[in-house]
Amino acid sequence: MNQKPLTVNEAAIAADQADRLATSIEAVVLGKPGVIRLALTALFSEGHLLFEDVPGVGKTTLARGIAAVMEGAWRRIQFTPDLLPADVTGVTIFDQTARAFEFHPGPVFANVLIADEVNRASPKTQSALLEVMEERHVTVDGVRHPVPRPFLVVATQNPVEMDGTYRLPEAQLDRFLMRLSLGYPDAVTELALMRGASLRSPDDVEPMTNFKDVALMGELARRVHVHDSIYEYVLKLARQTREHPGLRLGVSPRATSALIRAARTHAMADGRPFVTPEDIKTLVGPVWAHRLVLTPDAALRDLTGAVLLHQILDVTPAPRPGVEYATPERV
Repeated sequence: MNQKPLTVNEAAIAADQADRLATSIEAVVLGKPGVIRLALTALFSEGHLLFEDVPGVGKTTLARGIAAVMEGAWRRIQFTPDLLPADVTGVTIFDQTARAFEFHPGPVFANVLIADEVNRASPKTQSALLEVMEERHVTVDGVRHPVPRPFLVVATQNPVEMDGTYRLPEAQLDRFLMRLSLGYPDAVTELALMRGASLRSPDDVEPMTNFKDVALMGELARRVHVHDSIYEYVLKLARQTREHPGLRLGVSPRATSALIRAARTHAMADGRPFVTPEDIKTLVGPVWAHRLVLTPDAALRDLTGAVLLHQILDVTPAPRPGVEYATPERV
């Protein structure tokens, strides 16, 4: 079904909303405006986030901040080797009083789920997240139970300490819209943190939106125009990943669709009713790098998916800049 294209005024209103949400979260997550913007892009795109970071840099605070600005419920699961799938999804228990089986929902029934150190759980427990991340429901004893909307999984894994961990398989990595890293703060921000600048809790963040408005932002993003030259540009980049000598596995069609979806949201949050090549260049690393599988030779040379994507961007001509990215009625 054809949707009415997003107007300039609607894009401006959406951008103002995104700015207010980002500013509110920046009050508790200092010095990381770019990552906050990308996290909100994932939220509005109905995607999920994987943070690959060292402990103590604010991943949980960011997730709680996102839940707070939309007055949503958040839950946290500390993934451990003995965690069971039922500990994630919930379990059906027989109620002797009612003489009936009653479903007791697990922590996935929240608007923001923090899956801490997800690579420490067994593959069987990791897979319990797959259905709910993709389908937005869990199935227990043959009965489907939908999770609340919006629903955002913020999973973390420690890239340094790998003992006793289970590497996330490509099929599960492909379920995450983006892989992000907060990284260490700069010197000025860390000094501010040491002096108590972050004493404000995410629980003190004032709600700035509601579930209906978050859903509306997603609907507006789907109406952002994507010019044929942008589609062709993304396709060229994808084919380059599949043919690159340093990559054993390139991106899938799901990845190309994910990049377009995120680019639409990114453009809307920037106040534009159309996508430009700069949106693609900004998002291709966060959206694609974790989906690539390097050859053994590339891995031995300490190359990464992000580095190879930069190489691909350098050799792939982007569409020329100009107003042709907009539809004629918007120019």
